[in-house]
Amino acid sequence: GSQRNTHIGLYDLRTKQNEHLYMFEKDLHIISCSVNNERTLLAVSFCQYTEEERASQLLQSVSKYLTLLIEIHPINNVRVLKAVDSCVRVQFLYPVECRNASRESRLLLVSEDKYIEQFDIHVVAEEEHKVVIQKSGQLPRAKVADDLVWAQWDMMEQRLFYIVPKESKSTLRCVQFYPDENFNSILESCLDIAINDTQLKLVNFGYDYCQDQDVASKSLNLQVFTTKAGGLCVCCSLASDIPHEIMYSIHFLHKGYNKTFTVSLERTESHQLKEVAFMNLDYYVAAYLPGQFLHLLNIQHPDLLCYSLFLTGEDARIDTLHNCSIRSPWVSTVLDCDAGSLYDVSISDSALLQFLQKSKRDCERLAALHCALLYFQHTEDLEMQIIQWISENLSTCHSFDPIQEFIIASLYCRMCPETQNLDKLLPYTSLHDWIGVVPGVICATDIISLPVLEFQNSKGFWEKLNSNLESVKYAEPHLHYHSHVLRREWRNLSEEVRSILFGLLFYSFWDFCLFTNQREDRRTTAYLRNIFENAKKYVLVSVIFTPSYFAQARLVPLFEEEDYQQQLLMGLMVAQMKDHLMRHLQYVGKKKIDQIVLDYVANLLNLVHRIMKEVWRRYQLRSCVFCFDQRGSAGEFAVFHIMSRILEAANGMCMPLPPGFHSLHLGLGVRCLPLHTLLHYIDNGILQLTETCVRKLLKDLDDTEQNEKLKFSIVMRLPEALGQKVRQYWNHPINANLIARKYVKLLLEKLGNRQCSRPIPERLSVPVEFLPLNYLTNVLAEVENQGVHPYEKQDHVNARFVEETALKHTMMLLGLKYS
Repeated sequence: GSQRNTHIGLYDLRTKQNEHLYMFEKDLHIISCSVNNERTLLAVSFCQYTEEERASQLLQSVSKYLTLLIEIHPINNVRVLKAVDSCVRVQFLYPVECRNASRESRLLLVSEDKYIEQFDIHVVAEEEHKVVIQKSGQLPRAKVADDLVWAQWDMMEQRLFYIVPKESKSTLRCVQFYPDENFNSILESCLDIAINDTQLKLVNFGYDYCQDQDVASKSLNLQVFTTKAGGLCVCCSLASDIPHEIMYSIHFLHKGYNKTFTVSLERTESHQLKEVAFMNLDYYVAAYLPGQFLHLLNIQHPDLLCYSLFLTGEDARIDTLHNCSIRSPWVSTVLDCDAGSLYDVSISDSALLQFLQKSKRDCERLAALHCALLYFQHTEDLEMQIIQWISENLSTCHSFDPIQEFIIASLYCRMCPETQNLDKLLPYTSLHDWIGVVPGVICATDIISLPVLEFQNSKGFWEKLNSNLESVKYAEPHLHYHSHVLRREWRNLSEEVRSILFGLLFYSFWDFCLFTNQREDRRTTAYLRNIFENAKKYVLVSVIFTPSYFAQARLVPLFEEEDYQQQLLMGLMVAQMKDHLMRHLQYVGKKKIDQIVLDYVANLLNLVHRIMKEVWRRYQLRSCVFCFDQRGSAGEFAVFHIMSRILEAANGMCMPLPPGFHSLHLGLGVRCLPLHTLLHYIDNGILQLTETCVRKLLKDLDDTEQNEKLKFSIVMRLPEALGQKVRQYWNHPINANLIARKYVKLLLEKLGNRQCSRPIPERLSVPVEFLPLNYLTNVLAEVENQGVHPYEKQDHVNARFVEETALKHTMMLLGLKYS
């Protein structure tokens, strides 16, 4: 104050006002102060004189530091807790929120003599709500830690981290304070960090500029960060012998390894080199060197360097934070120790999207895309911008598939909050490794020993950390569901089994059981029955994605159709995922796992639809893509290219696509591609012939020379079962000839080596005296009379149809007119 008084106040974050607590009527150098939760007691530690004043003979017998306990409700008695020549920090405990009626407070005293003790303070209420300390003698105390060289206070979770040096290594320990007034040492971890400091380094015990600046210049810069997902990191700034080189390490204790980063600075003055500052952003740890770089290190998935974002130049600038004297007292908060200001810190979604759009390197794109999908809450606008970026950069991403990353990361983000430990079982990326480099950064990874936890029935962070450590013990990468298992099973499922299952998908269960009991196959009956049941059950998922669903947006003209191959793939995927989850989530129950898998498949199909809807809207397309009488526009060709990349991504992950996707893809291909390219795409499996599209093509297109060539090329490539259904829609001699040939071939194959007596068929409508044709039609009629008819659903296809078609074809070849 103006009168050289020292005031102590409490800043209220909600009201943005200071509440006055106490005043000393002289100018004091206060080291530390803390108020209890009920705001009835105040602990203060201050320096009584300077070194110059100590030179005076009058102060030889006076302790340099004084620690007081003051009653402030109302201001009353003052009790001396410590009068020593070593600096002391004070910190009240807040084990439970809103303990307004509590009669006991607990206070930590941290001495630079390298010990921490706890005081138990009992208070009583007297007249007119007066609160005083109950005992007049010494307060009960307990030793919390001893022989420590570094300590950090976690004010939000009431945890004390401290380090005890042991020869060349150090031991990190953690003490958890509980609401029942007990505390336990709950964690111990060996750190490969040599700490030779003679002075005690304290973090988050308040900040005294003179004292802490002196200690910081001589001690190790180290901080511990925890996350809500059970992450535990030790961040340490290291000394480097090479000028203009910065080194720092992150011990990912919840993963069992340490990463040491070496960054070469391009241009800097030697006096500007300072230590790296660390910030806790929950999902990320930020290593920040003002004016040089900002390194966002992924805590939850630190294994691949490409998921950490390294920024330099203007991208690395943080407004108002221009020095290294900053601390991160809790998640997403930064204290500027020089300015005495506290800031909320978070990643800007708009700035991240701008960075994604202008990035040229795959490592930057992948890190930004991963951050946008998993760090931020999904909104329709954010997804729209990401999909737009994906559609514009499909050909510029060389080391990863942005469609695969979007689908897998979005599914991970949507599904994991539903069930505990699901994040360790579902895939979060399409990449299995990363061989690229981040320019300017060298990373070295070392395996470290896992922390030892000692707790009973502890919930929250410790339970999640323990779960993370257990997953590391059981080889975490193998816990995640991988599509390569599904792909292997899909390939092993023979074409014969697939074709039979396609036919049985909508038949009775007993028909299927009869089939599986009669087959001799290396797969068991139970396994095939499981696939069949899943295929039948999860076909219902696609009901969500029928035309009525797409009609809400009235954009994408997908048609409701039975795609047996996609349905079977869906059934196989469901069976594989169920088995995977049941092995590791047995405590959840079968019903819950069924729902998880159902939601996963539904969300997968929904994401593909989301991409399609945004692409359709961007290029302003309409449902006219199924009109084959004109060529496609540039926008349709762009959409066709994107759909081809979606199909490529789906095949790469062995995932099903929504019903109607292949019909729409084929329709766009017919409109946009020249015939030879179209046939090349069909022959290589990029375009799949579907009943919906082929039927419409045969019915709608007239029989010009060019259209006949297109129709003939398509009809010749149809699978037998599909050909029987759709060829009837093309009333053309060429098609009739094909149908007759197929019919004759099938009947003769059925006939086999059987001997048949000379038949006497009924008289045909067209009198024929051509003996070879007469003999053929008689044989076919005899086979038909024996009950063999391949085209049961097409009554007009019979021996008489074959005879008439043969005559028409012969007359046409001879140039004669058929009547």
